[in-house]
Formats: sequence, C-alpha cells, structure tokens
Amino acid sequence: MRIPRAVKNNAPDITPALPPVLSGFGTIAPNYKLFLSDVWGVVHNGAAAYPAACAALKTARENGATVILISNAPRPGVVVAKQIAKWGVPADCYDTIVASGDVARAELEARPEAKIFHLGPQRDLPNYDGLPNKLVGEDECDLAVVTGPFDDEVEVAEDYRAMFEKFVKRGVLMLCANPDLVVERGDKLIVCAGALAQLYEQMGGKAIYAGKPYAPIYDQAIAEAGKIRGAKIGKEQILAIGDGARTDLKGAAVQGIDCLFITGGIHAEDFSKEKNRAGEIFAEQAAWPVGMMHRLSW
Repeated sequence: MRIPRAVKNNAPDITPALPPVLSGFGTIAPNYKLFLSDVWGVVHNGAAAYPAACAALKTARENGATVILISNAPRPGVVVAKQIAKWGVPADCYDTIVASGDVARAELEARPEAKIFHLGPQRDLPNYDGLPNKLVGEDECDLAVVTGPFDDEVEVAEDYRAMFEKFVKRGVLMLCANPDLVVERGDKLIVCAGALAQLYEQMGGKAIYAGKPYAPIYDQAIAEAGKIRGAKIGKEQILAIGDGARTDLKGAAVQGIDCLFITGGIHAEDFSKEKNRAGEIFAEQAAWPVGMMHRLSW
C-alpha cells in the first residue's frame, strides 16, 4: 500500500501509519528513474562525505537512473561541486548539481536595476560575478540578498534585528538564497539564511526564497534531468531524498513526488528513541515520505 504524499488540511482526522524503515535504498530504487538528492545531511555532513550514501547513488546511476543533487546551498551548483569534492564526495555518484544559488542568480538577472546588499560570509561574494546588479552598502540597497550570517560559527538571526528594523522601515526586499533554518557542519548545527529571512518576515519585512521547498529549484532540476535523459520524466518516476522536513519533505509533497526521508540529519534528535517525534514531524508538514532510513545506503 502506497503512503500518501500529503495529508490535506480538510481531510478526516486520521493519522497515517508511520512509513516503513527501509533496510536499504535498493529496495525501492528500481521504482524510479530520477533521484533528487539533498546534499548536506545526506551525502556529507559539511565536513566529510558519507561513503555508503555516495556508493548508493553511484549504484543507482549504474542501474540506469539519473541522480541530481539538489541543494539549498546559496552558491551555484558548479561551486558546490568543487566544495563537496574536497570533502570526498565523488563526481561519479551524481549527474549534475542544481543549487538555490543558481535560482537566486536567475532572480537577480531578472532584476538588473536592483541595488543589492550582500548579507552573508565573504566566501559567497563570487555568487555575484557576471551579474548586472550593483553591490552597495546596507543604507543604499533596495534588495538585501541573504546567504547566511556574516559569521555563521557564532551569530544567530537575532543579531540582525537592528539592521532588519531599518530595512523594514525602508521597504527593502529580501532575497533568501538558502531557505534552510540550520544545516549540519560536522557535529554542529549552523544557522542558515532561512532563519534570518524568517525573522525578517516576522518583523513585517517581505522576503522571497530561492531553493527548496519552492517550485523553481525543482523545475530547474527536472528540466536538467530531461536534457540528460533526452526525454520527459513523469513525477511518478521521481524520488526526492532528504533530511529536512520543511524543505525536502514539504517540497516533494507540494511537487507531487515521493520522498525518502533521512532521519539521521538535522532531525536526528527528533527521531531518537527518547523523543520519537516522527509522526509529529510529518504531520506538521502535512506530508509523509514513502520510507525512512537513518543514513542512505544501498
């Protein structure tokens, strides 16, 4: 019996049974032709690759499937590829990478007159190379592009409240280039741009988002897969893989595609024996995966 991808808000008050814990990715992989796999928390932890996960995706490709890494990294996919290679993720476990940085660049290209302020670490400044937009200071901008805190090792969203109060008064639009709230970096959880954009909206500001769970990143990834395979891929042939409930799972549900949920990532504590909040996590998103695994492996 297939588990529903989403539970409608007006549906009867019936909680679906928890999805099965799979013994291996190979038990469901033959059902799909395209895998849209998250990166941080699935194929690596922000410091080192997960060899079994990389091997599983490689095996899927060898069996004829297409694997696209789909990430909320605020950098273009070509940059992400170089970054994850340093952490030991082999290039033969995926076909290409589509990142929210690619979607953010497309948004900026559509707004060539926008004067933008970069809110994020200096390592993300190359994101703007080749774009028509002018980079300005925070007092001159009409669009703030947030890729994360300036120093994501120590700062949190609340550190930017004073800056955001000024932005809200001036009607500055915020472009969030990474909708994630947190991400794994080794054994730590690091605050991401999504947490800053969330605070900005709570304060009355307007924000737009590039990346999961929003449609443009899926549209781009599926289009890339179509080019690679030379044919259109039906949504029933697509499986998303991810560890984020409000991004990977929710995004898949909204797009009408199945999701394999990785429980050992950012929600590891929620899925521990002590808490066991699986049902609550899925119900909060009104979305249920077709299966769960602690870590991806064949």
